[in-house]
Amino acid sequence: MLRRLSPTGLSLTGLLLAAALGLAALPASAAPASEGHRAATLSAPAALAATAPDIDVTKVQAHLTELNAIADRNGGNRKSTGQGYRDSVAYVKGKLQAAGYTVTEQACTSGCASGAGPNLIAEWPQGDSSKVYMFGSHLDSVSAGPGINDNGSGSATLLEVALKLAETNPAMAARVRFGWWTDEEQGLNGSDFYVRSLTSAQRSAIKAYYNFDMVASPNGGYFINHITSTAAAPMKAYWDSLNLQPEENTEGAGRSDDYSFENYGVPTSGYAMGASARKTSAQAAKWGGTAGAAYDSCYHSSCDTTANINVTGLNRSADGVAYTLWAQAVSDTVPANDFSIAASPASGSADPGTSLTTTVSFSPASVTSGASSTATIGVGSSVAPGTYALTLTGTGTTTHTAQYTLTVNGAGGCTVSQVISNGGFENGTSPWTGDTGAIGSFSGQSAHSGTRYAWLAGYGYAATDTVNQTVTVPAGCTKATLKYWLHIDTAESGTTAYDTFKVQVDGTTRQTYSNADAATGYTERTLDLSQYLGRQITLTFTATEDSSLQTGFVIDDATLTTG
Repeated sequence: MLRRLSPTGLSLTGLLLAAALGLAALPASAAPASEGHRAATLSAPAALAATAPDIDVTKVQAHLTELNAIADRNGGNRKSTGQGYRDSVAYVKGKLQAAGYTVTEQACTSGCASGAGPNLIAEWPQGDSSKVYMFGSHLDSVSAGPGINDNGSGSATLLEVALKLAETNPAMAARVRFGWWTDEEQGLNGSDFYVRSLTSAQRSAIKAYYNFDMVASPNGGYFINHITSTAAAPMKAYWDSLNLQPEENTEGAGRSDDYSFENYGVPTSGYAMGASARKTSAQAAKWGGTAGAAYDSCYHSSCDTTANINVTGLNRSADGVAYTLWAQAVSDTVPANDFSIAASPASGSADPGTSLTTTVSFSPASVTSGASSTATIGVGSSVAPGTYALTLTGTGTTTHTAQYTLTVNGAGGCTVSQVISNGGFENGTSPWTGDTGAIGSFSGQSAHSGTRYAWLAGYGYAATDTVNQTVTVPAGCTKATLKYWLHIDTAESGTTAYDTFKVQVDGTTRQTYSNADAATGYTERTLDLSQYLGRQITLTFTATEDSSLQTGFVIDDATLTTG
């Protein structure tokens, strides 16, 4: 049973580590939820996949309700170039990060519609990284409606399966990676960009890609992509166990994101329940529903809301996804009590005779900390300047470690440093978080230097864009200065502040500009942050627009320098 977190590798004279962390025990293994609706016997792959958990369809529906609400707040849709899509990314990302996933927003820098938001990639950080099974769905909708069946149904299904994997935390034989794609409705653009961006070796590591697009069609059928393929075997086995007699997905061939992977030789399969094609009499006889009617009469329409969901089909699809994931990637051994730990931030600097802290987090969610999850690192007054590698060790029935890099400053000295990473936005979106779809190169704006920037707001309707970065401001200096270049253009007039831009530190607003400050070209802005020396802070740029007349706030070349 997991009992304590203890420091190891701290042999430096005068260097003290206090880790006040009491940890609750892990369960011996996570039992699957009830599977009472399943058939008594399941086809191969046999014993392991039969232990896959039941996915609670009400939780999938809760995600769909939130996606519908996001669309309602953003003009009735979640199109890839709009705030509704970015809010959808933020919702899914927040759930995954809280569950312990490694989550990345990938800006689509070529081939996507101008202003399209990012792909969202999440990987469960366990299992053999040379053997990856990938599960994907597109997260965008058409502009005509909220896209709850197309394709909130696939996106919400994968989100809940991912959360169930994290909750049960089985031993993994392979890696599992999830993708939520941008700009599918404009031509499979987000998934194509993702596959193109992989190296040949990275593509070869993906043993199969599974796609889920429209898995809750109200008059739907049960269709599987490449139904006779090796990749499709577990998907077909599960639906066969329910006597559904699935068919090949001929309507969807080449029309969804699996095609991007097929083009590069990755084996693919997936579930679908049909779009605008019509159900045959034979299909109605075995599946129910209305012969001669479209599988989804609200396809690409404003009526594709939460009222357009076949809950039975959604439930069967979600359980089949879990069955497939367990069959392909979960180890056939009983999982031991296991966990992982991480330190955030993973580095920091301090003067001799002072201390600093780092937050230690635990995965899975069944591991809970005691009264504190903060490790305090005390530096003795006699410790020599330099960089020291520290190891935080968690001990239970198994042992895991997290690394922390400590820089001890020279007594009374100041090392001049610049701590913002990718402040010119030229190197993708990392480590910026938030609405990172605002980062890129777009028609209508230009960079202060280079080719990329962060364009916040500028929509002409009520919206908020935010980009954040967490940094550690070194101690030992007397001054810390934030500098950035800001361009403001607006359709507003007069001096009333209708639309605003704020600079915040740890949630506190330190600087505000508005449409009244609009000017041609960029203006360098400066903010004294000396009060934060020796601290970790989250720096946030936020733009907020009212309901009419656009104001765009464009940021470039941000630095935070100590001296």
